[in-house]
Amino acid sequence: MTLSAGTKLGPYEILAPIGAGGMGEVYRARDERLKREVAVKVLPAELAADPERRTRFEREARAASALSHPNILTIYDIGTAEDTVYIAMELIEGGTLKDLTASGPVPTRKFLELATQIAEGLSAAHAAGIVHRDLKPANVMVSKHGHAKILDFGLAKLVTPEDQEVSALQTAGGDLTRPGMVMGTIGYMSPEQAAGRPTDFRSDQFSFGSILYEMATGKRAFERGTTAETLTAIIREEPEPVSQLNARLPAPVRWLVERCLSKDPEDRFGTTKDLARDLAAVRDHLSEAPGSAEVTGVHAAGPVKARRSLVRVLAAAAVVAAAVGIAAFAAGKRTGHNAPPSFRQLKFQRGQVFSARFAPDAQTVVYA
Repeated sequence: MTLSAGTKLGPYEILAPIGAGGMGEVYRARDERLKREVAVKVLPAELAADPERRTRFEREARAASALSHPNILTIYDIGTAEDTVYIAMELIEGGTLKDLTASGPVPTRKFLELATQIAEGLSAAHAAGIVHRDLKPANVMVSKHGHAKILDFGLAKLVTPEDQEVSALQTAGGDLTRPGMVMGTIGYMSPEQAAGRPTDFRSDQFSFGSILYEMATGKRAFERGTTAETLTAIIREEPEPVSQLNARLPAPVRWLVERCLSKDPEDRFGTTKDLARDLAAVRDHLSEAPGSAEVTGVHAAGPVKARRSLVRVLAAAAVVAAAVGIAAFAAGKRTGHNAPPSFRQLKFQRGQVFSARFAPDAQTVVYA
């Protein structure tokens, strides 16, 4: 049922339709109490009569309202008006990530900024014990100011942290997903989702990797001619390498995308916070590097200068490794034997080396 302008839902007056999805129609509305415009999502009447769908719709409101993060859509209210169930939420002036990728690859700088924001929002949800399970470009809003907002937690599955470790999340009781039931959006679901197996936060990482792939290349990672072929590709096949479709994307970003798209959840990130941190590190290092603006391809400096600028940033670790090898070789020739280098581990986090320098003693390497 499409609502016309002027229809009242509790304190909200419908102004105009915005869009529709599998879990309801969305309208621009005005909150008469606070004198502000909001977005109102309405569950269609035929679905409101279905107890399971209605429970899922209400669970979306509870799951999202439990989260307070600048990159997650804010839920204001949930209510019922004459058997119409609705959610009032933050109104975002802008478009979806799907609209943004429709015209092709997203420029590198914008790619990294949006990717980091989405990862940080997803990390906050996972830390709160909430798995999205339907992450896709259409479920990410991008405001006219360039801020990303994750929405539609309609398939969200609440999970219980074990010993406060997100990496040990297990499925909690009361999940509406029945064993073997495939839920999510074809083309963006994880291999475990496609196969009807249990899922956790790492399933969202795979879906996020599919989004990153599309942002980087302008193509879907696993799009095939039929649903069955797409599911098979997700479970068994690898997408075309990002490097062949967008050679200007920094190597560390390609590695992050490939890791998110690992078929085995164990090969993805131990926590989504680590994923967000690594994306932020790449973003920040590119912005700090001399000539990094050319890496995005936005300026007219030409691809040669962009590649040189990128090489200066990414080759630092290789230069250090070569220098260490030369120094060790020279020392070995002077002393007549090859002295093994010493190594002392200071921290246990994973990451990529972006820049490094020898200390004044010519023995110590300081790296970021």
